[in-house]
Amino acid sequence: MAEALAALGSVPCAALADLLDVTGTESAAGLCAALEVLGDRALVWLDGEGLLRMAAPLRQAWDSPLGLDAPLTRLLADTTSEELRRMLVALGIPSPGTTKKHRLTALLEHHSDPERVAAVIASAPSSTRNLLERRASHQGEQARSQARFVMFRKPSADSEPGVRWALERGLLVQDRYSGHGSTRMPAEVALALRGVGWRAPFEPAPPVARTVSVTSAEVAREAAAAATAFAAHAASVLAACSAAPPVLLKSGGIGARELSRISKSAPCDTTVVRLVLETAYDAGLLAQDSDRVAATDAYDTWAEREPAEQLTTLLHAWRTLPLTPAQARDEDGKALPALAGTPPCAGCLQAREGLLTAAAQLPADRGVHGPAELGPLVAWHRPLADSLPQDTTPFATAIREAELLGVVARGALSPIGAALRADGTEALAAACDRLLPTATGAARFGADLTAVVTGTPSARLAALLDSVADKEVSGTASVWRFSPTTVHRALDTGRTANAIAADLSAVAVGALPQSLSYLINDSARTHGRVRIAPAACVIHGEEPALLAELVTHRKLAALGLRLLAPTVLVSRTPLDKTLAALRAAGYAPVAERADGTVRVEKIRRRTAAPVPGQRRQSLPTATPVTVGLSTLAARLRAAPATLPAPDPFGTGVPYGTDTEEIVAGYAKNLAYSDVRQLAHAIGSGTAITVEYVAASGNRTVRTLSELVLDPPYLYAWCRLRDDDRVFALSRIHGVMPG
Repeated sequence: MAEALAALGSVPCAALADLLDVTGTESAAGLCAALEVLGDRALVWLDGEGLLRMAAPLRQAWDSPLGLDAPLTRLLADTTSEELRRMLVALGIPSPGTTKKHRLTALLEHHSDPERVAAVIASAPSSTRNLLERRASHQGEQARSQARFVMFRKPSADSEPGVRWALERGLLVQDRYSGHGSTRMPAEVALALRGVGWRAPFEPAPPVARTVSVTSAEVAREAAAAATAFAAHAASVLAACSAAPPVLLKSGGIGARELSRISKSAPCDTTVVRLVLETAYDAGLLAQDSDRVAATDAYDTWAEREPAEQLTTLLHAWRTLPLTPAQARDEDGKALPALAGTPPCAGCLQAREGLLTAAAQLPADRGVHGPAELGPLVAWHRPLADSLPQDTTPFATAIREAELLGVVARGALSPIGAALRADGTEALAAACDRLLPTATGAARFGADLTAVVTGTPSARLAALLDSVADKEVSGTASVWRFSPTTVHRALDTGRTANAIAADLSAVAVGALPQSLSYLINDSARTHGRVRIAPAACVIHGEEPALLAELVTHRKLAALGLRLLAPTVLVSRTPLDKTLAALRAAGYAPVAERADGTVRVEKIRRRTAAPVPGQRRQSLPTATPVTVGLSTLAARLRAAPATLPAPDPFGTGVPYGTDTEEIVAGYAKNLAYSDVRQLAHAIGSGTAITVEYVAASGNRTVRTLSELVLDPPYLYAWCRLRDDDRVFALSRIHGVMPG
């Protein structure tokens, strides 16, 4: 209802009801209820003339309400009186006067009459008629037939067939400020083209979703399974990040390669990895450390808690995240890194809120037939929420996240979801504690060299099994597998076979299988049969007594000599230094090459090349000048009271405006001339063309208009995507005229 009122402007209630086709009792009651809700919030009111009026901020919630552009008076605000006269002449309307106000009133009166507009269009060329009908029927879409990219010039008005005829009669209006030569259709013309029978969509009641019978016990059981599995996955993902912090891309965020590595290490799906990373980062369990994302001290505390407490922390973060964590593609269909630092998205929060509200409104003991049934309900409860481009059905990604977290189960709101919607910390903790089992501290070891842990393993148990075995399965039950390689890995840390067996016996349900004990002992026997010692060089000779003398020589102790065999020594010191030390001690060693041949040493005379312009005479040493305190104080008093103007590039040219200084502070990749050009476009409202590097690393060229500076971001209308976009100033690499 508010969108229809935003499209019509100030109109009587009867006109609004006619546009919404309010005829039945149910729709009339819905209209009254909607007006009452908006009236209670002082967003819509009835003035003394019986017209419904709307608060300006609410009107701005839609760029094109009902798919309509601005009214004729706004689009023609900058049109000259002579241009209006030519439009009236083309329409065959006598000019009512010489002023712009009279001519605009006459044109507005003509275009507000659907029959007169229909008669004009009926006499138009077929190309113009097809163009206007197509523009009016495609709600909210601009004409996209001007496919060629124009960088430095505006296309002519007749670049699209039929445009000039419509422009001459005011059926289309040239956009003077787009820098793109686009045309706009006034709302009056669009409504006339849609016909007198066209009505705006109005749904006073939520859509009816197909539901199935489901008991509260079934919902709780499925939610518990999903929440338990997610808690186990979260512990595995964060443990993998703690052991090997993922590397950030140069453009920011964790790329597909690192996500795949974490997914295999956990193991779990990349969607779960993204969800865990985003929620953990927001909860402070992860933080950026130089070019990596590492675990924080808060993670160590989190890892020691019970699964219910761990899940509660992540659920609180998910509830307030200003983005959709599982979003893997951007609006252009390109891969999107995790933790990419995208601008806050209020629509994503609304989608989450709408999902909780829609699920809570379902009848008791009923769940939707499928996840796709929830999408229309979310859209009805939160019509301004954002559905991602990657969603095959409305809000599919947000619904999938809720299912993974156990917020929604069997198509209904779970006890966890109900507590999360109530926004009660204690209630959420109690629901998680009731549904999730406590951490398991014991494992069952099988003769097939596996260890099975039901439920979520404790941090100590998981760390022990990870050090001795490889994790194969994670979820409601986790499985680790032992092998000679994994046991050797544990032995490499300095542990003995007896210590490993004792640690595993302490967490085993029953005795260790004989096959596992044999594996540990056999691996220990073969461990270390080949040893590798660090050495910078090797000393060998034919006299064992001489080499033994070198080892015990007090002056050679700093070399770090070690006897490997009667005729072989290794030294921790590089060859040249070892050679010099032996000669200084009175021995006569010779050096060998890598192939065993004697290295012949040649003494080279050291020469220096003359430096061009170098002065031949020596320069006198500067004598330090002593300045008294009185002199220094006089200099300070004589200094200017204000700081000099900023000199951004050492050229003596200060910033022209505050906007230039702000842009230069964030757009580090721009030259000073580009900074001034971009700041001028922001201040004057003109269009600009930028070279932009997206978060995925792809380089694109975009023409932008309607620029709004909100450091560190630039909000603008993107002519390539025909939509509002947000651009990071730090990723702008070049600026050209629009």
